[in-house]
Amino acid sequence: MKRIIYCVFLQQLAEGLTIQSYPGKLGKYIYQNISQQAWDQWKRHQTILINEKKLNLINNDHRNFLEKEMIKFLFTSEQTSKKNH
Repeated sequence: MKRIIYCVFLQQLAEGLTIQSYPGKLGKYIYQNISQQAWDQWKRHQTILINEKKLNLINNDHRNFLEKEMIKFLFTSEQTSKKNH
C-alpha cells in the first residue's frame, strides 16, 4: 500500500518515500514531508552538482555542501517557486 503524504516541495498530496533515504533527524523529516517525486528531482539535481562541482563524497566539506544544497533545494520557498513556473 502506497503511503500518501503532504509534500512540502510539491505543495500537494503525493506518494511518500518507501524508506528513510537520509540518516538522522533530517532524514526522518524528509521521510515524513518529501514525496518520492520530489526526492527523485533532488537526486537528479544532486548528480548535476556532484559532476559540475567535481565533488568527492569522501570529503566531509563536500558532503556538508551537498547537504546544505539539499536543504535549500527541498525546503526553501525560492526553489519551490522556481519549480512551479
